[in-house]
Amino acid sequence: MQKPAHPSNEAARIALLRSLDILDTPPEERFDRLTRLAKRLFDVPISSVSLVDSDRQWFKSCIGLSVTETPRDISFCGHTILDDDLFVIEDAQADPRFSDNPLVTGSLGVRFYAGCPLTLHQDIKVGAFCIVDTKPRTFDAEERGLLRDLGRIAERELEVLQLAATDDLTGLSNRRGFEALGHHLLQLCKRARSRASMLFFDLNGFKQINDDHGHTEGDLALVGFADVLRESMRETDVLARLGGDEFVALVVGAEQGAEAQIIERVRTGVERYNRAQQRGYELNFSVGVAPVDETKQPSIAELIAIADHAMYANKRAGRETLTLEAEPVHHEALESA
Repeated sequence: MQKPAHPSNEAARIALLRSLDILDTPPEERFDRLTRLAKRLFDVPISSVSLVDSDRQWFKSCIGLSVTETPRDISFCGHTILDDDLFVIEDAQADPRFSDNPLVTGSLGVRFYAGCPLTLHQDIKVGAFCIVDTKPRTFDAEERGLLRDLGRIAERELEVLQLAATDDLTGLSNRRGFEALGHHLLQLCKRARSRASMLFFDLNGFKQINDDHGHTEGDLALVGFADVLRESMRETDVLARLGGDEFVALVVGAEQGAEAQIIERVRTGVERYNRAQQRGYELNFSVGVAPVDETKQPSIAELIAIADHAMYANKRAGRETLTLEAEPVHHEALESA
């Protein structure tokens, strides 16, 4: 039996999935109607919206099965999330990857499987919309197109959940989304005993931009700075706009000194933005850093508070934006924050 591999963005994928706050929630009609429709349209005994967690696939909606989850190692959907298009097995008994899979050899007797990956932003695949049959069958182009259409509808329903965790103006995570994503990433870092740190960015003179140029221009400045942050961070880092002119980034799995390199990229990106835009003002920022002791587990809210405190200390002292408050963060440090 071939176990499904893990995608290269597995940590970010799991963090995004869990930030949706959908795992282990009750059934919802908006998903159930899609699986009922698929069962009828394809004349199959089983249809599901499957979300692939770290060690299981969990069914948000499932018609034809009494269980709510199965191990990820034996799942077909674990294979589906590894590609951009449909994953189809027309006869599992004849496929050496699945012929000895317990879902095939056991009482369920899976013979046919077709799954459409459910993809959210940044090409992150959180699960699959799939149909299953207990007899082999072919799957023609028209049927494939229909399954893709149903998968896109299921994606849109998941995007509704994701939007509740997204800042409307910049498209970054909002505080709610950031805290959920960050919490799970910190747990992963603790298990792996890898480094993590919180960066807190504040735009200098942002109120003056609004006063002198208007709020529409202020919004453009925020979007511009958000774009610079996106370009400066690694794909494994998590960004958010907390509100107003305050932004945060959780840097995970980085070597010592990576924060300084990231901040230098942000500084260079801001300089490039200012030269290119020539909007009658210049963006400038202050930053504070809260490194995390990997043997501890402070909350995201605690890290934000400490990095915010470090940022204001730098700003009051008139330090360059590259200055770091680099002592590891412990719970007791909050008393002085």
